[in-house]
Amino acid sequence: MSKGSKQVSSLPAYLFSIFHKKKVALEAQGVDVIDLGIGAPDLPTPSFIIDRLAKEARDPENHRYSPYGGCREFKLAVVDFYQKHYRVELDADSEVLALIGSKEGIAHLISAVIDPGDGVLTPDPGYPVYQSAIHLAHGTGVKFPLDEANGYTPRLEKISERDIRRSKLMLLNYPNNPTGATVDLDTFEKAVLFSKTHHLSLVHDAAYDLVTFRDYQAPSLLQVQGAKDVAVEFGSLSKSFNMTGWRIGYVVGNRDLIKALSIVKSNMDTSQFLPIQKAAATALNSDFVAVKENNRVYEDRLDMMMKALQEMNIEADKPRGTFFIWAKVPGGHTSQAFAEKMLSEAGVIITPGNAFGSKGEGYFRISLSVPKERLHEAVSRMKKVMKGGTM
Repeated sequence: MSKGSKQVSSLPAYLFSIFHKKKVALEAQGVDVIDLGIGAPDLPTPSFIIDRLAKEARDPENHRYSPYGGCREFKLAVVDFYQKHYRVELDADSEVLALIGSKEGIAHLISAVIDPGDGVLTPDPGYPVYQSAIHLAHGTGVKFPLDEANGYTPRLEKISERDIRRSKLMLLNYPNNPTGATVDLDTFEKAVLFSKTHHLSLVHDAAYDLVTFRDYQAPSLLQVQGAKDVAVEFGSLSKSFNMTGWRIGYVVGNRDLIKALSIVKSNMDTSQFLPIQKAAATALNSDFVAVKENNRVYEDRLDMMMKALQEMNIEADKPRGTFFIWAKVPGGHTSQAFAEKMLSEAGVIITPGNAFGSKGEGYFRISLSVPKERLHEAVSRMKKVMKGGTM
Protein backbone atom coordinates (compact mmCIF):
# COMPACT_ATOMS: atom_id res chain seq x y z
CA MET A 1 0.00 0.00 0.00
CA SER A 2 1.38 3.41 -0.95
CA LYS A 3 2.10 5.91 1.82
CA GLY A 4 2.70 9.62 2.00
CA SER A 5 6.20 11.05 1.86
CA LYS A 6 8.29 11.33 5.02
CA GLN A 7 7.57 15.06 5.09
CA VAL A 8 3.82 14.55 4.89
CA SER A 9 3.80 11.62 7.30
CA SER A 10 5.77 13.56 9.91
CA LEU A 11 3.62 16.69 9.61
CA PRO A 12 1.36 17.25 12.64
CA ALA A 13 -2.35 17.42 11.86
CA TYR A 14 -3.63 20.93 11.18
CA LEU A 15 -4.88 22.31 14.48
CA PHE A 16 -8.22 23.58 13.24
CA SER A 17 -9.03 20.31 11.47
CA ILE A 18 -8.64 18.55 14.84
CA PHE A 19 -11.05 20.93 16.52
CA HIS A 20 -13.47 20.55 13.63
CA LYS A 21 -13.55 16.78 14.14
CA LYS A 22 -14.25 17.23 17.85
CA LYS A 23 -16.95 19.76 17.00
CA VAL A 24 -18.63 17.35 14.58
CA ALA A 25 -18.49 14.54 17.15
CA LEU A 26 -20.12 16.69 19.84
CA GLU A 27 -22.77 17.98 17.46
CA ALA A 28 -23.59 14.37 16.56
CA GLN A 29 -24.33 13.89 20.27
CA GLY A 30 -26.73 16.83 20.17
CA VAL A 31 -24.39 19.42 21.69
CA ASP A 32 -24.82 22.99 20.45
CA VAL A 33 -21.16 23.92 19.90
CA ILE A 34 -20.17 27.58 19.67
CA ASP A 35 -16.96 27.90 17.66
CA LEU A 36 -14.74 30.79 18.78
CA GLY A 37 -11.70 29.03 17.36
CA ILE A 38 -11.06 29.59 13.68
CA GLY A 39 -10.90 33.10 12.23
CA ALA A 40 -13.50 32.89 9.47
CA PRO A 41 -15.73 35.98 9.15
CA ASP A 42 -19.44 35.30 9.59
CA LEU A 43 -20.47 38.57 7.93
CA PRO A 44 -21.63 38.41 4.29
CA THR A 45 -19.53 39.36 1.29
CA PRO A 46 -20.73 42.82 0.15
CA SER A 47 -23.42 42.54 -2.52
CA PHE A 48 -21.61 44.76 -5.05
CA ILE A 49 -18.75 42.23 -5.12
CA ILE A 50 -21.15 39.32 -5.62
CA ASP A 51 -22.90 41.25 -8.41
CA ARG A 52 -19.61 41.67 -10.26
CA LEU A 53 -18.82 37.98 -9.82
CA ALA A 54 -22.20 36.97 -11.22
CA LYS A 55 -21.83 39.29 -14.19
CA GLU A 56 -18.35 38.06 -15.08
CA ALA A 57 -19.28 34.39 -14.55
CA ARG A 58 -21.84 34.72 -17.35
CA ASP A 59 -19.14 35.75 -19.84
CA PRO A 60 -17.72 32.65 -21.60
CA GLU A 61 -14.41 34.47 -22.11
CA ASN A 62 -13.84 34.41 -18.36
CA HIS A 63 -13.97 30.62 -18.19
CA ARG A 64 -10.60 30.31 -19.89
CA TYR A 65 -7.26 30.08 -18.14
CA SER A 66 -6.17 33.18 -16.27
CA PRO A 67 -2.76 34.68 -17.08
CA TYR A 68 -0.33 32.95 -14.72
CA GLY A 69 0.45 36.08 -12.73
CA GLY A 70 -3.19 37.16 -12.51
CA CYS A 71 -5.40 39.26 -14.72
CA ARG A 72 -4.38 42.83 -15.50
CA GLU A 73 -7.47 44.38 -13.90
CA PHE A 74 -6.81 42.75 -10.53
CA LYS A 75 -3.12 43.60 -10.53
CA LEU A 76 -3.83 47.23 -11.39
CA ALA A 77 -6.41 47.34 -8.59
CA VAL A 78 -3.70 46.20 -6.15
CA VAL A 79 -1.39 48.92 -7.50
CA ASP A 80 -4.09 51.58 -7.04
CA PHE A 81 -4.92 50.32 -3.55
CA TYR A 82 -1.29 50.61 -2.44
CA GLN A 83 -1.00 54.08 -3.94
CA LYS A 84 -4.19 55.39 -2.29
CA HIS A 85 -3.91 53.60 1.04
CA TYR A 86 -0.15 53.61 1.67
CA ARG A 87 1.34 56.03 -0.89
CA VAL A 88 3.47 53.15 -2.19
CA GLU A 89 4.26 52.88 -5.90
CA LEU A 90 4.23 49.42 -7.48
CA ASP A 91 4.91 48.08 -10.94
CA ALA A 92 2.01 45.83 -11.94
CA ASP A 93 4.18 43.64 -14.18
CA SER A 94 7.08 42.84 -11.88
CA GLU A 95 6.03 43.76 -8.32
CA VAL A 96 2.50 42.31 -8.08
CA LEU A 97 1.34 38.69 -8.27
CA ALA A 98 -2.19 37.32 -7.81
CA LEU A 99 -2.57 34.44 -5.37
CA ILE A 100 -5.14 31.76 -4.57
CA GLY A 101 -5.27 33.23 -1.08
CA SER A 102 -2.26 34.48 0.87
CA LYS A 103 -1.91 31.15 2.73
CA GLU A 104 -1.09 29.42 -0.56
CA GLY A 105 1.26 32.20 -1.58
CA ILE A 106 3.27 32.15 1.63
CA ALA A 107 3.68 28.38 1.48
CA HIS A 108 4.77 28.47 -2.15
CA LEU A 109 7.17 31.37 -1.55
CA ILE A 110 8.94 29.43 1.17
CA SER A 111 9.44 26.47 -1.16
CA ALA A 112 10.51 28.85 -3.94
CA VAL A 113 13.23 30.51 -1.87
CA ILE A 114 14.75 28.05 0.58
CA ASP A 115 16.83 24.95 -0.05
CA PRO A 116 16.73 21.83 2.16
CA GLY A 117 18.13 22.65 5.58
CA ASP A 118 17.81 26.42 5.24
CA GLY A 119 16.41 28.21 8.25
CA VAL A 120 13.39 30.52 8.32
CA LEU A 121 13.03 32.94 11.22
CA THR A 122 9.42 32.74 12.42
CA PRO A 123 7.53 34.40 15.29
CA ASP A 124 6.60 32.43 18.41
CA PRO A 125 3.66 32.52 18.93
CA GLY A 126 2.74 32.55 15.26
CA TYR A 127 0.39 31.25 12.61
CA PRO A 128 0.92 27.43 12.52
CA VAL A 129 0.95 27.27 8.72
CA TYR A 130 4.36 28.97 8.70
CA GLN A 131 5.93 25.97 10.39
CA SER A 132 4.01 23.52 8.20
CA ALA A 133 5.16 25.23 5.02
CA ILE A 134 8.79 25.27 6.18
CA HIS A 135 8.58 21.58 7.07
CA LEU A 136 7.13 20.62 3.69
CA ALA A 137 9.90 22.61 1.96
CA HIS A 138 12.52 20.60 3.92
CA GLY A 139 13.56 23.74 5.78
CA THR A 140 14.16 24.46 9.44
CA GLY A 141 11.91 26.70 11.50
CA VAL A 142 14.01 29.04 13.64
CA LYS A 143 11.71 30.67 16.16
CA PHE A 144 12.16 34.08 17.74
CA PRO A 145 9.96 35.02 20.72
CA LEU A 146 7.22 37.62 20.79
CA ASP A 147 6.82 38.69 24.41
CA GLU A 148 3.88 40.45 26.00
CA ALA A 149 6.26 42.76 27.86
CA ASN A 150 7.58 43.99 24.51
CA GLY A 151 4.13 44.41 22.97
CA TYR A 152 4.62 41.24 20.92
CA THR A 153 7.10 43.01 18.66
CA PRO A 154 10.29 41.20 17.65
CA ARG A 155 13.37 41.81 19.77
CA LEU A 156 15.76 41.52 16.87
CA GLU A 157 18.81 42.16 19.02
CA LYS A 158 18.05 38.98 20.96
CA ILE A 159 18.25 36.70 17.91
CA SER A 160 21.52 34.79 18.10
CA GLU A 161 24.23 35.03 15.46
CA ARG A 162 23.94 31.28 14.94
CA ASP A 163 20.23 31.52 14.19
CA ILE A 164 20.80 34.42 11.84
CA ARG A 165 23.61 32.66 9.95
CA ARG A 166 21.53 29.54 9.30
CA SER A 167 18.48 31.47 8.11
CA LYS A 168 17.52 32.76 4.68
CA LEU A 169 14.07 34.25 5.32
CA MET A 170 12.35 36.11 8.12
CA LEU A 171 8.56 36.19 8.61
CA LEU A 172 6.54 38.94 10.28
CA ASN A 173 2.77 39.28 10.71
CA TYR A 174 0.98 42.48 11.80
CA PRO A 175 -1.74 43.03 12.85
CA ASN A 176 -0.74 39.80 14.49
CA ASN A 177 -2.38 36.41 14.59
CA PRO A 178 -2.82 35.14 17.29
CA THR A 179 -1.98 37.99 19.68
CA GLY A 180 -3.82 40.84 17.96
CA ALA A 181 -0.68 42.98 18.42
CA THR A 182 -0.20 45.99 16.17
CA VAL A 183 2.88 48.01 15.31
CA ASP A 184 3.89 51.39 14.00
CA LEU A 185 6.23 51.95 11.08
CA ASP A 186 9.37 52.02 13.20
CA THR A 187 9.04 48.26 13.84
CA PHE A 188 9.20 47.66 10.10
CA GLU A 189 12.10 50.09 9.70
CA LYS A 190 14.11 48.06 12.20
CA ALA A 191 13.16 44.81 10.47
CA VAL A 192 14.22 46.08 7.05
CA LEU A 193 17.57 47.30 8.40
CA PHE A 194 18.07 43.98 10.20
CA SER A 195 17.30 42.02 7.03
CA LYS A 196 19.65 44.09 4.90
CA THR A 197 22.44 43.88 7.47
CA HIS A 198 22.19 40.09 7.67
CA HIS A 199 21.33 39.38 4.01
CA LEU A 200 17.88 37.99 4.78
CA SER A 201 14.75 38.13 2.69
CA LEU A 202 11.85 39.61 4.64
CA VAL A 203 8.24 38.44 4.33
CA HIS A 204 5.31 40.28 5.87
CA ASP A 205 1.92 38.58 6.21
CA ALA A 206 -0.59 41.46 6.22
CA ALA A 207 -3.79 39.40 6.09
CA TYR A 208 -5.43 41.61 8.75
CA ASP A 209 -4.14 44.97 7.52
CA LEU A 210 -7.62 46.46 7.10
CA VAL A 211 -9.23 44.94 10.21
CA THR A 212 -8.45 47.77 12.61
CA PHE A 213 -10.27 49.78 15.27
CA ARG A 214 -10.68 53.37 16.33
CA ASP A 215 -8.16 55.66 14.61
CA TYR A 216 -5.46 53.04 14.13
CA GLN A 217 -4.34 52.35 10.56
CA ALA A 218 -1.90 49.48 10.10
CA PRO A 219 1.19 50.51 8.14
CA SER A 220 2.58 48.62 5.17
CA LEU A 221 6.09 47.23 5.35
CA LEU A 222 6.65 48.71 1.90
CA GLN A 223 6.27 52.23 3.29
CA VAL A 224 9.82 51.82 4.63
CA GLN A 225 12.35 53.36 2.27
CA GLY A 226 14.28 50.60 0.50
CA ALA A 227 11.98 47.83 1.74
CA LYS A 228 11.48 46.50 -1.77
CA ASP A 229 15.20 45.71 -1.90
CA VAL A 230 14.64 42.77 0.45
CA ALA A 231 10.95 42.37 1.22
CA VAL A 232 7.55 41.24 -0.01
CA GLU A 233 4.16 41.73 1.59
CA PHE A 234 1.19 39.38 1.36
CA GLY A 235 -2.36 40.66 1.35
CA SER A 236 -5.75 39.01 1.32
CA LEU A 237 -9.38 39.97 0.76
CA SER A 238 -10.54 37.17 3.07
CA LYS A 239 -10.77 39.10 6.32
CA SER A 240 -11.48 42.63 5.12
CA PHE A 241 -14.22 41.82 2.58
CA ASN A 242 -15.45 38.52 4.10
CA MET A 243 -14.18 36.51 1.14
CA THR A 244 -12.42 33.59 2.84
CA GLY A 245 -13.92 30.94 0.55
CA TRP A 246 -13.18 32.94 -2.58
CA ARG A 247 -9.43 32.31 -2.14
CA ILE A 248 -8.02 35.51 -3.54
CA GLY A 249 -4.97 37.44 -2.39
CA TYR A 250 -1.78 39.01 -3.67
CA VAL A 251 1.91 39.51 -2.99
CA VAL A 252 3.75 42.77 -3.68
CA GLY A 253 7.31 44.01 -3.37
CA ASN A 254 10.73 42.62 -4.29
CA ARG A 255 10.66 41.55 -7.92
CA ASP A 256 13.21 38.73 -7.52
CA LEU A 257 11.22 37.04 -4.76
CA ILE A 258 8.02 37.50 -6.75
CA LYS A 259 9.64 36.05 -9.86
CA ALA A 260 10.77 32.98 -7.90
CA LEU A 261 7.26 32.55 -6.53
CA SER A 262 5.73 33.00 -9.98
CA ILE A 263 7.89 30.18 -11.35
CA VAL A 264 6.66 27.79 -8.66
CA LYS A 265 3.06 28.88 -9.14
CA SER A 266 3.14 28.60 -12.93
CA ASN A 267 4.21 24.98 -12.49
CA MET A 268 1.69 24.27 -9.71
CA ASP A 269 -1.46 26.22 -10.62
CA THR A 270 -2.95 28.55 -13.20
CA SER A 271 -4.02 31.41 -10.95
CA GLN A 272 -7.56 32.03 -9.71
CA PHE A 273 -10.86 31.91 -11.63
CA LEU A 274 -11.09 35.13 -13.65
CA PRO A 275 -14.52 36.25 -12.37
CA ILE A 276 -13.19 36.04 -8.80
CA GLN A 277 -10.18 38.17 -9.71
CA LYS A 278 -12.38 40.77 -11.38
CA ALA A 279 -14.80 40.84 -8.46
CA ALA A 280 -11.80 41.29 -6.14
CA ALA A 281 -10.64 44.20 -8.28
CA THR A 282 -14.05 45.79 -7.76
CA ALA A 283 -13.59 45.34 -4.00
CA LEU A 284 -10.17 47.00 -3.98
CA ASN A 285 -11.42 49.86 -6.14
CA SER A 286 -14.36 50.53 -3.80
CA ASP A 287 -14.74 53.24 -1.17
CA PHE A 288 -14.11 50.72 1.66
CA VAL A 289 -17.35 51.67 3.40
CA ALA A 290 -18.13 47.94 3.68
CA VAL A 291 -14.80 47.34 5.43
CA LYS A 292 -15.45 50.13 7.92
CA GLU A 293 -18.92 48.73 8.64
CA ASN A 294 -17.42 45.29 9.27
CA ASN A 295 -14.89 46.78 11.65
CA ARG A 296 -17.63 48.54 13.60
CA VAL A 297 -19.38 45.19 14.06
CA TYR A 298 -16.17 43.55 15.26
CA GLU A 299 -15.39 46.41 17.63
CA ASP A 300 -18.87 46.18 19.14
CA ARG A 301 -18.31 42.47 19.73
CA LEU A 302 -14.84 43.20 21.07
CA ASP A 303 -16.12 45.69 23.64
CA MET A 304 -18.75 43.21 24.82
CA MET A 305 -16.25 40.35 25.08
CA MET A 306 -13.59 42.41 26.86
CA LYS A 307 -16.14 43.33 29.53
CA ALA A 308 -17.16 39.68 29.89
CA LEU A 309 -13.58 38.50 30.29
CA GLN A 310 -13.00 41.12 32.96
CA GLU A 311 -16.07 39.81 34.82
CA MET A 312 -14.49 36.32 34.69
CA ASN A 313 -11.19 37.72 36.03
CA ILE A 314 -9.47 36.78 32.78
CA GLU A 315 -6.72 39.18 31.73
CA ALA A 316 -6.53 40.44 28.14
CA ASP A 317 -5.39 43.61 26.40
CA LYS A 318 -7.81 45.22 23.99
CA PRO A 319 -6.35 44.90 20.48
CA ARG A 320 -6.23 47.63 17.83
CA GLY A 321 -6.47 45.12 15.00
CA THR A 322 -7.65 41.63 13.93
CA PHE A 323 -10.84 40.06 15.28
CA PHE A 324 -8.99 38.05 17.92
CA ILE A 325 -8.59 38.42 21.66
CA TRP A 326 -5.43 36.96 23.19
CA ALA A 327 -6.21 36.21 26.83
CA LYS A 328 -4.38 34.71 29.79
CA VAL A 329 -5.50 31.29 30.95
CA PRO A 330 -6.96 31.38 34.49
CA GLY A 331 -4.68 30.00 37.21
CA GLY A 332 -4.39 26.28 37.62
CA HIS A 333 -4.80 25.36 33.96
CA THR A 334 -2.54 24.83 30.98
CA SER A 335 -3.68 26.30 27.67
CA GLN A 336 -4.68 22.88 26.36
CA ALA A 337 -6.48 21.83 29.54
CA PHE A 338 -8.49 25.04 29.65
CA ALA A 339 -9.48 24.72 25.99
CA GLU A 340 -10.51 21.10 26.51
CA LYS A 341 -12.54 22.05 29.57
CA MET A 342 -14.41 24.77 27.71
CA LEU A 343 -15.16 22.42 24.82
CA SER A 344 -16.27 19.41 26.85
CA GLU A 345 -18.12 21.24 29.62
CA ALA A 346 -19.32 24.45 27.93
CA GLY A 347 -19.50 23.40 24.30
CA VAL A 348 -17.33 26.41 23.41
CA ILE A 349 -14.28 26.13 21.15
CA ILE A 350 -11.38 28.40 22.03
CA THR A 351 -7.87 27.96 20.69
CA PRO A 352 -5.12 27.02 23.17
CA GLY A 353 -2.16 29.36 22.96
CA ASN A 354 0.41 26.56 22.76
CA ALA A 355 -1.03 25.64 19.35
CA PHE A 356 0.78 28.73 18.06
CA GLY A 357 4.14 27.82 19.60
CA SER A 358 5.70 27.29 23.01
CA LYS A 359 5.52 31.02 23.82
CA GLY A 360 1.75 30.77 23.54
CA GLU A 361 1.50 28.55 26.60
CA GLY A 362 -0.54 30.24 29.31
CA TYR A 363 -2.82 31.99 26.80
CA PHE A 364 -5.85 31.24 24.66
CA ARG A 365 -7.31 32.91 21.58
CA ILE A 366 -10.93 33.91 21.03
CA SER A 367 -12.27 34.72 17.58
CA LEU A 368 -14.99 37.37 17.32
CA SER A 369 -16.28 35.97 14.04
CA VAL A 370 -19.67 34.83 15.39
CA PRO A 371 -22.85 36.90 15.96
CA LYS A 372 -23.13 38.87 19.19
CA GLU A 373 -25.96 36.72 20.55
CA ARG A 374 -23.74 33.65 20.20
CA LEU A 375 -20.94 35.46 22.02
CA HIS A 376 -23.38 36.22 24.84
CA GLU A 377 -24.33 32.54 25.00
CA ALA A 378 -20.67 31.46 24.97
CA VAL A 379 -19.91 33.86 27.83
CA SER A 380 -22.86 32.58 29.84
CA ARG A 381 -21.66 29.00 29.46
CA MET A 382 -18.03 29.84 30.25
CA LYS A 383 -19.03 31.72 33.41
CA LYS A 384 -21.13 28.78 34.56
CA VAL A 385 -18.29 26.27 34.02
CA MET A 386 -15.77 28.49 35.77
CA LYS A 387 -18.07 28.68 38.76
CA GLY A 388 -18.09 24.90 38.91
CA GLY A 389 -21.24 24.17 36.97
CA THR A 390 -21.95 22.64 33.58
CA MET A 391 -24.08 23.54 30.61
